Amino acid sequence: MTEGTALAGADGALRCPWALSTADYVTYHDEEWGRPVHGDDALFERLSLEAFQSGLSWITILRRRAGFRAAFADFTIAAVAAFTDDDRARLLADPGIIRNRAKVDATMANARVLADWTPGDLDTLIWSHAPDPATRPAPRTLSDVPAVTPESTALSKALKKRGLRFVGPTTAYALMQACGLVDDHLQDCVSRGAR
Repeated sequence: MTEGTALAGADGALRCPWALSTADYVTYHDEEWGRPVHGDDALFERLSLEAFQSGLSWITILRRRAGFRAAFADFTIAAVAAFTDDDRARLLADPGIIRNRAKVDATMANARVLADWTPGDLDTLIWSHAPDPATRPAPRTLSDVPAVTPESTALSKALKKRGLRFVGPTTAYALMQACGLVDDHLQDCVSRGAR
């Protein structure tokens, strides 16, 4: 077997190798990762969590997602946009999230920016950068999966131009993968094409 190819899980189904290290990853891989996500608040949540993940393992964020949702009012843009300095202090003291000052500030600032957009604008902007699936062959191994693409670079630039922070090309590509703009499940993965 080639290194980085789909591997059999406990149930015998082939999955992307990264998904097999914990039960939390198996569930996330099988039920969420790569499935289309729409809606401004839902995409704001994913964008925020991807920013918090920067420099950390995704499992760290995944295991604290309930804490993030509680701390950030379920990532409702209007609610987070109304956060005050007291909320900021509360967030920076909350052990249920990643207490990174720059990331907390960026999430609050991004909500304030997005609160001024027309409903649906975030969804439209993000999904306008989805590449044509016909132009993307299924990755056979993990080494075939990029960290950055021209589309993620363009999405990052578009988000930054509109005033959002912590949205570099790598974060933008992770968002594209997680939210189903691209299908980076490996060719032999049971979840490939399960969009």
